[in-house]
Amino acid sequence: MKIRFDSDEGLIRPIKRKTDPELGPDVLMLMIPSDLDYLVKRSQARKLPPSGAGFYDIYRANNGLKGHLTLSGPFIGAPQAVMGMEKMIALGAKRIWVLGCCGSLQEDLRIGDLVIPTRAISEEGTSQHYPIGDKIPATDEKLNEMIEKALGKMGQSFQRGTVWTTDAPYRETPAKVKKYKESGVLAVEMEMSALMALATYRTIKLAGLLVVSDELFRMKWHSGFSNPQLKKSSRFAGEILLSLVGD
Repeated sequence: MKIRFDSDEGLIRPIKRKTDPELGPDVLMLMIPSDLDYLVKRSQARKLPPSGAGFYDIYRANNGLKGHLTLSGPFIGAPQAVMGMEKMIALGAKRIWVLGCCGSLQEDLRIGDLVIPTRAISEEGTSQHYPIGDKIPATDEKLNEMIEKALGKMGQSFQRGTVWTTDAPYRETPAKVKKYKESGVLAVEMEMSALMALATYRTIKLAGLLVVSDELFRMKWHSGFSNPQLKKSSRFAGEILLSLVGD
């Protein structure tokens, strides 16, 4: 018997195999390995059978009254993150929460500060493969409001707005940084525009919380990866998202 395919779908599809776990509606996607390690230990999650072809891992924890919590990662760049998110959706995810890092383009965003990305400028090659017509890729406003409310309760400042997504971190040139800085873009990172496009295409909800890990607004690169404030803020951001999953 011939299998009929929707011409708009790929020949290779994200599917749930018999050996794959069934996931709950909420999934935390962690871009940075240290953040994943911390939240896995914090939630006492256990590693599930491989579902990501060895490119990332999936963990499950009992989240008390909220049910099961799923964590996945690490991810780097739009192609891998989208592959992972496609699989999470195939396994049952309806709401994706992303914790990542970004490089600041604005003077009032310093290492350790928090950014809620609402839209993204795409300079990656993945999102163009997800046709969404006239729809504008964006994060989910209700989920964003949940994050904002949780941060507000903790007295934590943040900024929300547009980020720039690139596949080429070594091509963040002074001209591009100046251009996006002057247009009000908050930061640069490597995944969000593609994840927004996928969320729009698959009609699922997506939100992100990014921690400033480095600064580019002086037209020189100032790294904060060894700065204790980055670790502190990343742990805090992870706890915030952990508290929201299942709400």
